[in-house]
Amino acid sequence: MMNDYVVETINDILNEFIVGFHGPKESMFSNLFNIGLYEGGVWKIRVELPDAYPYKSPSIRFVNKILHPNVDETSGSVCLDVINQSWSPMFDLLNIFEVFLPQLLLYPNPSHPLNRDAASLMMKDRKQYDQKVKEFCELYAKKEDIMKPTAGEETDDDEDVTDGETCSSDDEIDGRADP
Repeated sequence: MMNDYVVETINDILNEFIVGFHGPKESMFSNLFNIGLYEGGVWKIRVELPDAYPYKSPSIRFVNKILHPNVDETSGSVCLDVINQSWSPMFDLLNIFEVFLPQLLLYPNPSHPLNRDAASLMMKDRKQYDQKVKEFCELYAKKEDIMKPTAGEETDDDEDVTDGETCSSDDEIDGRADP
């Protein structure tokens, strides 16, 4: 399926699996735009393919912790328009792991967050945000830990934005109160 990815099915069901996802490598613009913070980190991404896949988008969430404005810190759900709202059957899992998720990590959108604390810190103190991202990578995204069982990984009760919930976008007003 994909090169350099560790893939493990959940309960031997082919439409539910965990993929080991490596943070995107720095680019030539990394120093200019302060990106590449997630390089070296490895995350477990839970993928659930609906019966109507590829006509319906897969459910994608981070299993191990990540600090990012567009990833819910509790459920690991991802706020990514291309998965949640504008999915097309032309897309496949390779697009998600080679393009969509790397772009999400390289270019967070703190204006429409799922993790308000991360977004607030990013907008108020970018240097402290960057340091905290690196700390999270060191604590929770180690390569040697990615395929070890994680508590709660097998549950289906987690909220998941990719299962119909929507995150805020540029076209809508976020009606939730600030914490």
